[in-house]
Amino acid sequence: MNTTELHISSNRVRDIERYCLTELQKLYPEGEIRMFVRMMFEAWMGWSLTDFLVHRDETINQSDLLRFHWAVEDLKRQRPIQQIIGWTEFCGCRIEVDENTLIPRPETEEIVRKTIAMHEGRTPKRILDLCTGSGCIAIALAKEWSNAEVTAVDISGKALDKARENAENNNVRVDFIQMDLLQNDVPTPPFPFDLIISNPPYVMQQERSTMQRNVLNWEPAEALFVPNEDPLKFYKAIANIAKRHLAADGLLVLEINEHLGHETMHLLKEDGFEGTIHDDFRGKARMLSLHRNR
Repeated sequence: MNTTELHISSNRVRDIERYCLTELQKLYPEGEIRMFVRMMFEAWMGWSLTDFLVHRDETINQSDLLRFHWAVEDLKRQRPIQQIIGWTEFCGCRIEVDENTLIPRPETEEIVRKTIAMHEGRTPKRILDLCTGSGCIAIALAKEWSNAEVTAVDISGKALDKARENAENNNVRVDFIQMDLLQNDVPTPPFPFDLIISNPPYVMQQERSTMQRNVLNWEPAEALFVPNEDPLKFYKAIANIAKRHLAADGLLVLEINEHLGHETMHLLKEDGFEGTIHDDFRGKARMLSLHRNR
């Protein structure tokens, strides 16, 4: 396949960007396309933003050119750019993602940073991350608190395989456990956890119509959706685990559905917790931070 067949005028960097803009202009805003191009050059060529701006008249080889061509074809199918390049950054960690894991969101990163700030320099000795997926939360906390014992749980063996790779690649130690928390308690630990944190499935089936194709078609539904008739089922399970395994002065942190903040808080209050609903950077209710009732 040559550059003529690819409809690219040359192998120059500026012409590759022009090709991407032309092919994707009906699907994405211009600024987003330019960001995609920079991300691909960073991932595949190792170029910084400065490199990209300085070397716009340089050429790349044919095999690298093909990667951009197939990436454009994937983007036309609404495949997320993070899956195309294979990774994303999360709290300073490089997290690899694929079709078996959710792509870490900025809202979740914000929750992790708030959780760290809430400890004001205190290091939780033992941390439990429920519904870990790619492992991004557990890994970021293990990196922040290198002396902590971090345990992470997920039902998906394939997601845990990726999470283990991510932990190894980020040089942190996390104990990963495959478990359905709707059916089982965590293996009885000889100690309570100082922090239990979770980003469980919370999107109601009725919300599907409001979601974008790049999420619906490419990310695992079991990590996203809950039944309309029982949208808080994961929070019920997490509350039961926290009642048994959270230290008396420990912190429970939950990512939540923006439409169900008060309902989720009410559920946790009935299970013996008190706390606060926090808005995210978009002004949407996104996080609960809770302590045991004393």
